[in-house]
Amino acid sequence: MRERGLEAEARWRVLVSEQEESGKSVAAFCRERDVPASQMFSWKKRFREAASAKFVEVAMKPALAATSAVAVRGGGIEVRLRGGRSLVVEPGFDAGHLRALLAVLDTSPEGEA
Repeated sequence: MRERGLEAEARWRVLVSEQEESGKSVAAFCRERDVPASQMFSWKKRFREAASAKFVEVAMKPALAATSAVAVRGGGIEVRLRGGRSLVVEPGFDAGHLRALLAVLDTSPEGEA
């Protein structure tokens, strides 16, 4: 972000905070400060979206109830899934790819995938 953009963001962060703490409506606050209410709403939305994008709620299923893992030849691990399916994970695997694959398998009906 350019320097002017950083200054504008800092200014609006202060204004949004002051408006929320004031207990006044956006319209009343903006009239007093001589700032456009439309910009206040825009910045409030931008800050809200940025804050909500940082964290994602994750629900975990009990690991032992859904899967089991056993060591296999060659140093890999076999992950046994419901429905008789299994995956063999070798040393050096990409954890992100494994998570994505498990998510797909978890949401597909048994017998698919």
